[in-house]
Amino acid sequence: MTSFKIGNRSIGADAPPFIIAEMSGNHNQSLEVALHIVEAAAKAGAHALKLQTYTAETMTLDLSEGEFFIKDPNSLWAGSSLYALYEKAHTPWEWHAPIFARAKELGMLAFSTPFDDSAVDFLESLDVPAYKIASFENTDLPLIRRVAATGKPLIISTGMASIAELDETVRVAREAGCKDLVLLKCTSTYPATPANSNVRTIPHLRELFGCEVGLSDHSMGVGVSVAAVALGATVVEKHFTLDRAAGGVDASFSLEPAELASLVIETERAWQAMGQVHYGVTDAERKSLVYRRSLYVTQDMAAGEPFNTANLRAIRPGLGLAPKHAETLLGRRARQAIKRGTPLDWSLVE
Repeated sequence: MTSFKIGNRSIGADAPPFIIAEMSGNHNQSLEVALHIVEAAAKAGAHALKLQTYTAETMTLDLSEGEFFIKDPNSLWAGSSLYALYEKAHTPWEWHAPIFARAKELGMLAFSTPFDDSAVDFLESLDVPAYKIASFENTDLPLIRRVAATGKPLIISTGMASIAELDETVRVAREAGCKDLVLLKCTSTYPATPANSNVRTIPHLRELFGCEVGLSDHSMGVGVSVAAVALGATVVEKHFTLDRAAGGVDASFSLEPAELASLVIETERAWQAMGQVHYGVTDAERKSLVYRRSLYVTQDMAAGEPFNTANLRAIRPGLGLAPKHAETLLGRRARQAIKRGTPLDWSLVE
């Protein structure tokens, strides 16, 4: 068994999918907005809220040229330096405690993605219940080793990683003390499309690495996440915002509150629908057997009268003999007078 708990929430096939609302930089540098995001996530039914813990200085260099400047016209962040982007997107560290406290008050777990050792040390001081490693850091083995050494559950996004890279990452995490691991299938495009989400990878990840699996979903809507749960995802992470129109570094591919509520409901329905391999009547279906077709006498018949296609038909309800006996009965005779609307029984046949 690979199931385990984060706080009071069970993670595994026997529990509803664990839904993580990722705030990222959608607070637009307002603590008030950040706390409203926490409240909206809790109201929508999310099980956890996640932050990202870094500063522009811990992420990159303050340069606006070459590879430090985003020139790709198709990027959401085109025209910005990496430093300026991270400065705009980061969550001030002094906000973490009040954000985590508000989440706890509302019954949600709260944790974060660290990007360097200083972030891990800081999050340990807040006693977070778990850690998340972002796709772009899934080959940062020293960071993974440091996080795994805390002994807390570890969630790793797999975006862009090859099987060989993931094997190395998982081995390092396990060797450093990670017992409870989740690998999230992730497509590192923003937004991602359903066509490049490849959620069939999810059961393969479980088979290869013997751990819990899930989806870090950058696509629009909830369809990809629902499909992932049907393929065995036990954790789903989605970026979350109060209002896409209000802007924010990740707002354009984030769910709004009504959509997050739908995600929680529909992924749980998908999980419930998985059930097990089953044929035949369930207890819930038993009352519906009466609505099957069966053989009924459809005209008044005298004793000795032969059955034919006019006086014997397969109709609803299902209280008579099964339709498969119709050909055998044609030409045989009624043992007694039979009234129209009588379900046929062998006792009525000569």
